[in-house]
Amino acid sequence: MSLPGTARVAAVSSNGVYSFTKPTRESITLLEGLGVDGDVHAGVTVKHRSRMAQDPTQPNLRQVHLIHRELFDEVGAAGYAVEPGQLGENVTTQGVDLLGLPTGTLLRLGPDAVVEVTGLRNPCRQIDAFQHGLLKQVVRRDEAGHLLRKAGIMGVVRRGGTIRPGDTIEITLPPLPYIPLERV
Repeated sequence: MSLPGTARVAAVSSNGVYSFTKPTRESITLLEGLGVDGDVHAGVTVKHRSRMAQDPTQPNLRQVHLIHRELFDEVGAAGYAVEPGQLGENVTTQGVDLLGLPTGTLLRLGPDAVVEVTGLRNPCRQIDAFQHGLLKQVVRRDEAGHLLRKAGIMGVVRRGGTIRPGDTIEITLPPLPYIPLERV
């Protein structure tokens, strides 16, 4: 998952309007049961447009979007320049294997905030509108033909608090047996 003391918040981002990218901030405040204060995706029920079109009453399991900074290096090696917030994430992490976490993992971000991991982000075509061909870098198939989604994870806020770049991340795994992440 991560080495003790190496997991950190690399950047934080939010946007009060629907836009693919989110500007980076000096800090963001997470609100228990809602998401990022002032972010367009905060709320008890879904706020992502595609989910609202399906059923606007479903619970918001996508209150906070986290991406690992290491993904930017990976896609950079393939010729894509991506910076924190540009893929719509709220929290850019460093030193955490986000995609390897099981469902229900608790992430303590900074001194107070706690996010419960709910699943994988399901990347959309907007990624290709941002940079043509990038979608194939973050969604692909492994050797066995299984779909791999690498554009981060989603979570819900279990305890509010303010988080800033440089804050530590503490990981608490759920009880066994672990449930692998699925798209949410």
